[in-house]
Amino acid sequence: MKRRTLLQTSSLALLLGQGEFAGAATILAVRIWPAADYSRVTIESDAELKVRQFFVPSPPRLAVDIHDIELNPALKALVAKVDANDPTIAGIRVAQNAPGVVRLVLDLKQPVTPQVFTLAPVAAYRYRLVFDMVPTQLADPLEALIASRLQGDARSGTTSAGERTSAVDPLGELIARQASKPASAAGTDRKPASTESALTDRLIIIALDPGHGGEDPGAIGPGGTREKDVVLSIAHLLRDRINASVINGNTVRAYLTRDADFFVPLHVRVQKARHVQADLFVSIHADAFFTPRPQGASVFALSHGAASSSAARWMAERENKADQIGGLNVKTRDVQLKHALFDMSTTAQINDSLKLGGAMLGEIARVGKLHKGKVEQAGFAVLKAPDIPSVLVEAAFISNPEEEAKLNSDDYQQRLADALMRGIEGYFSKNPPLARNRKLS
Repeated sequence: MKRRTLLQTSSLALLLGQGEFAGAATILAVRIWPAADYSRVTIESDAELKVRQFFVPSPPRLAVDIHDIELNPALKALVAKVDANDPTIAGIRVAQNAPGVVRLVLDLKQPVTPQVFTLAPVAAYRYRLVFDMVPTQLADPLEALIASRLQGDARSGTTSAGERTSAVDPLGELIARQASKPASAAGTDRKPASTESALTDRLIIIALDPGHGGEDPGAIGPGGTREKDVVLSIAHLLRDRINASVINGNTVRAYLTRDADFFVPLHVRVQKARHVQADLFVSIHADAFFTPRPQGASVFALSHGAASSSAARWMAERENKADQIGGLNVKTRDVQLKHALFDMSTTAQINDSLKLGGAMLGEIARVGKLHKGKVEQAGFAVLKAPDIPSVLVEAAFISNPEEEAKLNSDDYQQRLADALMRGIEGYFSKNPPLARNRKLS
């Protein structure tokens, strides 16, 4: 009797081994998102996966055991998805470690702080198991911007007589920027910079924020165009224009919150802009609506209270869901997130944001239709830096087939980038950037 039961159990196990354990999850998709900030691996399934992980620091690797599942082609496909240029992941190994247990080993190129978490179904996604490989050491983006500026100084720092012009001290520049108060939205107490201060070696930094990215595609047009791709392209074009410009005699540099296809949480976008002490923050998006009729570009600023219209409120609610779709690890969020995003906006910041938005809107009107002729306001989480004038630009309605084609047009992208650059220059012409004192008191 025992022998018959054992044989029946073994037969059942063999049958289940041909597919999956009864009631076990089915792997639907696997994805890898490489980036300098962090590399993400996502496993999507039709039921929540049970895992156990352990990290080995030397050589750095993360091992993850997925329970109640058998090795299948979808999991095997992870091996080939690793990009040779991935800054963090060197390779992935998968194997059947035991009956019903698949082991993934992520071999790493550098020390990381691994984050392993699950996400409940949202939007088009089912259950997701996420591995974020966050490098323990990242280059300081402010130092990189200053280094870029110094390279430009070096190229133009020799006169025709062979004499060097005055050089900029990179350490002094860095210390001065970090020690001084960030360029604030000064509102009514802003004082125009003097001619002398305007012509100093002041570095103006403009943060560009291409919306969505990685797991979050943003809106998708009827032809399949993804918002995250279009806005990144526009941001790159605007970055090039910013880096080639000089404002009031000052060098200007663009800083992108993401420069590739990866997800950045909303509060991290704000933190990044504040870390580099940006003078302006411009978030770039592409509208979508339930019907294909709406058209035209829009510019939004933050609202202290109610939104300026029901459409603006709806737009803010949609954009603020990016964290849910992109996949935020709520267990590792900054404990100060609530304060940083909800209670730090200032009247002065909003006033200066409206000025910036108005300057941009006027220039955008020269290259295409406007959805609304004034800057709208709503509670966009990504605009809540208390000390940086911040706007969100909706380039066009990606849900409108004609505007989707326009967004894919190199000509429109170039003209829009030109318009945004003119808007930035127009803003600074009336609101000169505050001079920073490079001497510590």
